[in-house]
Amino acid sequence: MVTSPQAASATPRHPSSMGRLLLIFVTFGSLVPAAHLGGPTGRKGHWQAEFFRHPKRSLPTTIWPGIATQSGTGPGTGGFELAPGKNKTLWVAPDWQGRVWGRTNCTVNGESCACKTGDCFSKLDCEFSGATPATLAEFNLAGGVNGMQTFYDISLVDGYNLPMGISYIPAKNTTYIPPNLTNCACIATAGWLFSPADTGTLYANSTFPVPWEPDETNESVEDWCPWPNLAFPPTKPVDGVYPYPDDNIQRPAFSPCNSACAASGLDKDCCVGKYHDANICKPSTYSKAVKAVCPDAYSFAFDDQKSTFIIPKGGGWEIVMCPSGRSTNILRQLGKELFELASGGSLSRRSMRLLRNVTYIKSDKGAAGGLTPSNGLVVSLLACIIGVLVMV
Repeated sequence: MVTSPQAASATPRHPSSMGRLLLIFVTFGSLVPAAHLGGPTGRKGHWQAEFFRHPKRSLPTTIWPGIATQSGTGPGTGGFELAPGKNKTLWVAPDWQGRVWGRTNCTVNGESCACKTGDCFSKLDCEFSGATPATLAEFNLAGGVNGMQTFYDISLVDGYNLPMGISYIPAKNTTYIPPNLTNCACIATAGWLFSPADTGTLYANSTFPVPWEPDETNESVEDWCPWPNLAFPPTKPVDGVYPYPDDNIQRPAFSPCNSACAASGLDKDCCVGKYHDANICKPSTYSKAVKAVCPDAYSFAFDDQKSTFIIPKGGGWEIVMCPSGRSTNILRQLGKELFELASGGSLSRRSMRLLRNVTYIKSDKGAAGGLTPSNGLVVSLLACIIGVLVMV
């Protein structure tokens, strides 16, 4: 089902907790923002509505979502074209595992679709995962020992090409879960960030403020990707004025970033061979940069406990590509409440009160906490498995 963005911003129906699960793909904005934004930090209301009130940054660009199914019954398509401002509703089985990503700058001819980023062997209907770099939404809808938990994440393990947000649509059995524990975003493209703030309501509502990454600006986010990781670095100056490479050379607005593994191919960056051990494989410069701009994003193979959301099974998902706003900082700031939800399937009254308390939400929680998958599955698997997505 294809619906207008305005229709998608209405209160969604509750998907069944045990039947097919709803996936909504949404495209917003453009790949090349026209200006550096400094939007309000105290937004109220549904985040989609806020997006449409926000000035458009440039002419919009079509995205071609790609979908790869790892396990279970997928949506029946591996990819399609999605024009800006449009959305598409798909259904998958409640045991689905997969990933979705956005393909950009594609040339389509019938069933052929050759893309600058995220290309999947030049096919419109993808059969395998796309080429790096690509921002991913990854899902294991039937995780845990008894298959009654959902694991999901926004992953930059395959690099970054587009901003992404994930909004949870509760089932009848999960309406109690506050949206500031579920609705995450990674926005690492210059021109798309609102002004810095510790909390906001863009990805939740006025009752449950979301903790945001507080420090990055549109100026600082221009250079977060280490120079060796740039997928398309600026052309070397011919007049010899600048040394090369040089981070001071202005980068284009659309600057996809390869992961450390994709850029070097080394075992230590890919966590393979003797480095396939969480005690040996450590964060690279790229991974550390990812965590600075997108604290909730998966940054390398053994980043599970700082990057994985675990909630009770049920509900649907709205994945948005190229939302404006800020990256979320949920796993660090609200890790204790997420662990309570993941381990017990419920939240205490005290936790519900704290999740409404702005002072508590923005207080320094120390080193990033995280969730340990209750079935012993190391979520590095998720980096290779799962996803759902929406794009501009």
